[in-house]
Amino acid sequence: MTGQPDILLVLVDDMGFSDIGCFGGEISTPTLDRLGRDGVRFTQFYNSPRCSPSRASLLTGLHPHQVGVGILNFDDTPDGYPGNLSEDCVTVAECLRDAGYATHLSGKWHLASDMETPNPAWPTRRGFDHVYGTLEGAGSFYNPRTLHRGEDDIAAEAAASGYYYTDAISEEACGFVDEHVAQRADQPFFCYLAYTAPHWPLHAHEDDVAAYRGRFDAGWDELRQHRLGRLVDEGILRADWPLTDRDPRVPAWADAADHEWEARRMEVYAAQVTAMDRGLGQVLDRLEAAGRLENTIVVFLSDNGGCAEELDRAFVEAFVPLADTTKDGREVVAGNVPGVMPGDEATYASYGRAWANLSNTPFREYKHWVHEGGIATPLLVHWPAGVQAPGRLEHQPLQLVDVLPSLLEAAGARYPQQRQGRPIPPAEGRSFLPTVRSGEPVPERPLFWEHEGNAGVRQGRWKLVRKWGGPWELYDMAVDRTELDDRAGGDPERVAAMAAEYESWAARCGVIPRQVVLDLYARRGAGLPPE
Repeated sequence: MTGQPDILLVLVDDMGFSDIGCFGGEISTPTLDRLGRDGVRFTQFYNSPRCSPSRASLLTGLHPHQVGVGILNFDDTPDGYPGNLSEDCVTVAECLRDAGYATHLSGKWHLASDMETPNPAWPTRRGFDHVYGTLEGAGSFYNPRTLHRGEDDIAAEAAASGYYYTDAISEEACGFVDEHVAQRADQPFFCYLAYTAPHWPLHAHEDDVAAYRGRFDAGWDELRQHRLGRLVDEGILRADWPLTDRDPRVPAWADAADHEWEARRMEVYAAQVTAMDRGLGQVLDRLEAAGRLENTIVVFLSDNGGCAEELDRAFVEAFVPLADTTKDGREVVAGNVPGVMPGDEATYASYGRAWANLSNTPFREYKHWVHEGGIATPLLVHWPAGVQAPGRLEHQPLQLVDVLPSLLEAAGARYPQQRQGRPIPPAEGRSFLPTVRSGEPVPERPLFWEHEGNAGVRQGRWKLVRKWGGPWELYDMAVDRTELDDRAGGDPERVAAMAAEYESWAARCGVIPRQVVLDLYARRGAGLPPE
């Protein structure tokens, strides 16, 4: 192996732990399965429980609260987080560009509160030479808003017939690779491929949806059992870790009111993942044709667990501006309406709690929470020139802050002490490159999470976690990864010690108290954070 590797960092949006094939799912993901089985699969890797915080942490190697994005890209100053990526931190793109890399973003940014006027939180100002994508967090796949090329608003391009955002993200990345190989073949590149799929709304090509017809007809109860079996067979889970009970707010499949509509929701969700997988495969094909795949590090993960949000019309109309009609003049049906089959541009729906419970098999809870269902992601690392004994499973607990130091070590890049003459916090994570290469473990240290008052800390085999306003729960993850046997009552000393570790971390990193968050939500008229 010679020379700096190319780096392809792939992030998907709101995808659960067990959706892709090589992590037990029914969804057809041949590209990801190839990457996982020919690379390294990390089975205990953690994200943050929401999209903007995960992106902030992934790109900076810091916790989201340290860089101004503790909740979302809302400006809640002076009491809350600014919602802008702080100028007092560096991004992986900035570090790699300084190390000689060409840098490209294709996809979702979601780290700037002002999405109209270019400012220091825009990707063009944070190390990316080439930018194509959206600044907002979610929207139509057929006609996305805040679409930019560089700092130019090109939303009108999406108004053309046949536009589909997932495909466009992939095509832009392919074009970047082609242009780079043709003009700067001797220079390494960093490409951040940030898909919005499979975040709501449920929009997908009908051909892709049709391929899943009947695949989910058995319903969430039976499919959760099947996924558990495949996860155990793959070696991702231990056979003695039981499946969590179905969410008590979810009916048994036999009692669901409209099986056809429910199955269609999951079919469209799966089709969204398929389109992403196909597009990623096209990017890899370009790299392989150029002879660059051998020395390309591909990192794949999701920004949080599956999303249980049920979209009602009032929510969509209040918080998700969208066109009243489609490009061909049809009325858009906002929210989840039983009997209105999602997938088409004239719908704006989500797959809901029941299917999110399937996506997060075998865990409980979802996006927003820091139980395993909210923060566990499949992590795939593929690097033919750098991975010894490909096909390995790695079970060491790691998290988002570890990605930046790993990529910098691989590139021979340094993490600076200052940015634009101002000091920046030291990176919080540790490189797991030795684990990628040969399975060498990373030195153990505590992992921390907080979002909207939901909090957690993991030290080795022990995880302390709580929902906002609730008591601390303690789990021995070596024997109870699915968090079913709360040990807090029998080990108060451990609870107290780990809680003190958490409080120290929260104070150091600038975590804002839950009550302040509640007041901010009320001030925006946004209601309370999810229960």
